[in-house]
Amino acid sequence: MSKKELRIGLIGTGFMGRTHSNGYNRVSNFFPELVYKPVLKAVCSRNEEKVKAFAEQWGYESYETDWKKLIARNDIDAVDICTPNDTHAEIAIAAAVAGKMILCEKPLARTLAEAQKMVDAVTKAKVNNTVWYNYRRLPAVTLAKNIVASGKLGKIFHYRANFLQDWTINADVPQGGAGTWRLDVDAAGSGVTGDLLAHCIDTAMWLNGAIKDVSAVTETFVKQRMHQLTGKVQQVGIDDACIFHCHFDNGSLGLFESTRYARGHKALYTFEINGEHASIRWDLHDLNRLEYFDHRDESIVRGWRSIHVTDGDQPYMDKWWVPGLGIGYEHSFVHQVADFLKSLETGKPCGPTFKDALETQKVCEAVIDSANSKAWKETGVEWVM
Repeated sequence: MSKKELRIGLIGTGFMGRTHSNGYNRVSNFFPELVYKPVLKAVCSRNEEKVKAFAEQWGYESYETDWKKLIARNDIDAVDICTPNDTHAEIAIAAAVAGKMILCEKPLARTLAEAQKMVDAVTKAKVNNTVWYNYRRLPAVTLAKNIVASGKLGKIFHYRANFLQDWTINADVPQGGAGTWRLDVDAAGSGVTGDLLAHCIDTAMWLNGAIKDVSAVTETFVKQRMHQLTGKVQQVGIDDACIFHCHFDNGSLGLFESTRYARGHKALYTFEINGEHASIRWDLHDLNRLEYFDHRDESIVRGWRSIHVTDGDQPYMDKWWVPGLGIGYEHSFVHQVADFLKSLETGKPCGPTFKDALETQKVCEAVIDSANSKAWKETGVEWVM
C-alpha cells in the first residue's frame, strides 16, 4: 500500500520526547494498515550537543536549536510539543499560524487563559491537533470506557482516583532547571494538580462525564527551595499535594487525591467507579488488568473478577502478541500516534483535542481557586469528550 508521509518536527528531548519518538518509530510496524506514516524530519532543543545525539539515537533526519526555525521549515507537517508548560502556548500558537498540525504534551497550558488562546489559534487555523493524555490508550482503560458506555454499571454513584509519588520529599531537591522545572510555578503553572491530577481528571471526564463543581485542599510542605538557575533560595509556589471532591453532571460524587509526598509510591495511579449494578477499578501498577464486580452474578460466585486485558478482541490488543502476554506504558503512546494518523484518514478529531483539554484545564483551575479561597467553585465545563 502506498503510504503518505507525515513529517514530524519534535520540540523537546526529555522524558516525553523519548516516549513520543518511540511511538513514531514503532507505529508502522504494528499498525501497517494506516495510510499515513510518520517521518522523523527534525528535532529541536537548545543544547546542540544533546539534540544532535538525540537525533542520531532516535532517527531524526536533522536538528534545530531554535524552535522558531523548526516551525518555519516547509518540510514539517506536524509539530510535537514536549517542552515545559510555560512554552506550550507560544509554540502552539506559532505552529497554528504557520498551518502546522500540533501534538501537545499535557497539561495543555499553565492557566486557563493560556489554554483558551491555544484553542482559539487552532480553531482559527483549522489545523489537526491532539493532547497527549496517554492513559486513555492503555487497553484496560479503554475497556473501562467501553464497559461504562455499555450501561453495565447502571447509574453511577461514585468515582474515585489517586496519583501518588514520592520524589520531592527531600527538601534539598531544587526548583527550576531542566530536571526539576515541575517544582517552579513559573514554568509549571501548578504542582501535582496540573502534573498528576490532570491525568486523573481527563480520564474521569472521559469515562464518567463532566465535573460540575469542586471543593479542594492543597498543601506545599516545603515552603522554600533553592532555584537551580539562580542559585537563590526562593518561595515555592506549586502544590505538593491536593485533595478535592466534586459533583459530576450525572449526579455521582468524585474523590481525587494526588501527592508527591507518599513514601513508597513512584507512580501509583488508580481509579474506581461504583455503579448501581457493578463496579470497576484499575491500577497503573497492574496496567494489563481491569477488576470488575457485578452484583447480578449468582450469589455463590459473586465477587471481584480480574480481567487480564490481553485477548485480541480487547482494545488495541489485536495489534500485539498472543493472549496472556502483556504490554507496557510505552504502548499507550504508540496507540495515540496510531489514532492520530487514523484521524487524518477519517477526518474525525483525535481526542483529546485542544478543545477537550481546555475542559480539563477548567477543572484544574477551579481546583486551585477552591483551595485558595476555601470555597466550592463551579468548573464551567461545557462539554466532554
